[in-house]
Amino acid sequence: MIHRFANPTRFVRLADVIQPWAAGMTFLFFVTGLYFGLFASPADYQQGETVRIMYIHVPAAWMALFCYTAMAAACGTALIWKHPLADLAARATAPIGACFTLLALVTGSLWGQPMWGTWWVWDARLTSVLILFFLYLGYMALNNAFDDAERGFKASAILALVGFVNVPIIKFSVDWWNTLHQPASVLKAGGPAIHASMLTPLILMALAFKAYYLWVLLIRMRGEINAMKVRALRMRQVQQADMADKVAAGKVG
Repeated sequence: MIHRFANPTRFVRLADVIQPWAAGMTFLFFVTGLYFGLFASPADYQQGETVRIMYIHVPAAWMALFCYTAMAAACGTALIWKHPLADLAARATAPIGACFTLLALVTGSLWGQPMWGTWWVWDARLTSVLILFFLYLGYMALNNAFDDAERGFKASAILALVGFVNVPIIKFSVDWWNTLHQPASVLKAGGPAIHASMLTPLILMALAFKAYYLWVLLIRMRGEINAMKVRALRMRQVQQADMADKVAAGKVG
């Protein structure tokens, strides 16, 4: 099934169909999510209006884990099945995931300062999310660290796969260690432990971020495919020019 879209031309045709829908869903979910988060949901009796940072922070943290999982899966697919577009998907995902992770760290600090009285604490979840951010940066740095693109891909893919162990650590850190973060209140056995007035904007913003990821992923992958075509065309032109020079030299001789 995954090899059906290994052909870049077929993938681009599919992207042409999906991309406008992803863009539309991004704006629709983002606007409705902001409306419910800012105007329809109540202020928290303890945290006051600062609780509204949650509607950006929590979905961004979810997306940080989701993007890394997608990146690791794409790396594994490229290494094992040699899928020609899997490496492109991983490379396109990395900066998106890094941005979501940075957004989660920044909004977490903005939310934590009035709640905890400090911008940062070295607890298990915060530290593991910071490590996740460095894993994204390390993947991107390794990918571009070699003149041989194949070596760069293999080194960065191995890092991504090894670093995936950090994802369950982030997820279960609040259960394994004593942290300032509360346990899971949305994805838990027995159903969400959060009121519908707060759950609704959370889900809407999560859908907005996922649609945004898909939208930007397709844009970046199409850009990579176009760059590959340009490089192949230039290589062909160089080879043709070399051949013409050799033929001309042969005629002169």
